[in-house]
Amino acid sequence: MLVSLYYLKAIRTVMKFEHGALGVIGCLIAALVGVNVMNPPLNQTAAPEQAMNMVTAAGPQMRPAESLLNSIGDGKAGHIPSAQTLWKAYRQMNYDFKAVVEEDARVPRVALAKLPRDIGAVREVQKRKAIFFKTVLPLILKVNEEIRADRRRLWKIRYRKSTGQPITAVDRLWLVVMSERYKVKRDDVNALLKRVDIVPPSLALAQAAEESGWGSSRFVREGNAIFGQWTFSSQNVLEPKDRDEGETHGIKTFANLTASVKAYMHNLNTHRAYREFRASRFTLRRVGAPLDGLVLATKLKRYSERGWAYVLSLRSIIEGNKLRGLDDARLRDKPIPEDEPAA
Repeated sequence: MLVSLYYLKAIRTVMKFEHGALGVIGCLIAALVGVNVMNPPLNQTAAPEQAMNMVTAAGPQMRPAESLLNSIGDGKAGHIPSAQTLWKAYRQMNYDFKAVVEEDARVPRVALAKLPRDIGAVREVQKRKAIFFKTVLPLILKVNEEIRADRRRLWKIRYRKSTGQPITAVDRLWLVVMSERYKVKRDDVNALLKRVDIVPPSLALAQAAEESGWGSSRFVREGNAIFGQWTFSSQNVLEPKDRDEGETHGIKTFANLTASVKAYMHNLNTHRAYREFRASRFTLRRVGAPLDGLVLATKLKRYSERGWAYVLSLRSIIEGNKLRGLDDARLRDKPIPEDEPAA
């Protein structure tokens, strides 16, 4: 009897501790959500790696050729390598864009904080396009890689919930943050799976080229804005010179190119204007079809005031540059994740 009373007291003590711990976690959740709501991280987000002013290479196994990118420039704050310097670096590291498109070659895990200021002065059109594509593609793949990791975690949580298994406190907190970030009802995993998804590299590259003038626009040079995202905020904004009288929008600026890519994908994944895009992507997932950038481009007529003319331009870029071969591209030194279950 005494032993039973001892265990009963011990159990009560543990329960009190757990209730207290849950209370602390609840406070942390409220604080974290409050910070995310009041200060959204995507307005001026640093890259997953250290925010950089020059070219760097990041990865679990950086290759000697890729480490060349760390030595470009004089290392002073604000230094940006020239287009020619960058072109030579890509060649020395055997970064062959054609091989990526046609032979499924892996893409170097490199990141550039800013595009070369003189990219628009490169006279050879194909060379200028190649520099632009080679610079932006690794950033797109990196952000997609992070989104895929979130999707895998969501699928695991969905499975645990469907089989009646408990969800850990850490995963519950993560779901709260994700729900706030992606603007869905709390704990609605199915709604999150419709939004937490990648953008095909072919489509992202075509939009980057179209919106930035192949990297030569003022918005890219001054604000790393490669996707021309509008904002009505008074902070971190560039005013369009050709803005019509009475309009108040500006172009959102970013600390680096990776932040611009992250914000662009988050925009497509959350804004009500792109519900048709998300619905079409979800349908492709549900029937087990690949996410085709050429198909999904038809769902972005609301991205630009040009409407269907804009869509046709995107499709022309994708087809003219054979970008559909990039939709299965992956970064080096990372295993290709297994196919996920149908939605």
